[in-house]
Amino acid sequence: MADPDNRETDNPLTNVPLEITVSVGHARPTIGEMLHLEQDAVLSLDRRIEDPVELYIGERLIARGELQEIDDEPSGQLAVRLTEVIDLKAGL
Repeated sequence: MADPDNRETDNPLTNVPLEITVSVGHARPTIGEMLHLEQDAVLSLDRRIEDPVELYIGERLIARGELQEIDDEPSGQLAVRLTEVIDLKAGL
């Protein structure tokens, strides 16, 4: 019989990859403003650069964090340092 404390590692679903979306902010332009967008246009977001980003699986918020550049990767490679993780087990 499997150890109840190892249920997560014994479950084959734990190896299924998930797609996580990182949201850095929202923009609310009018349709007219969108029709006039051209290359190199700047679309303002509702957040500042130092504000946390939000991580989602589908529509569900799972964490918040800070954008970082990975030191050991090619220049410009982004990562997210998690600062808050939602208790997913409580909502399952």
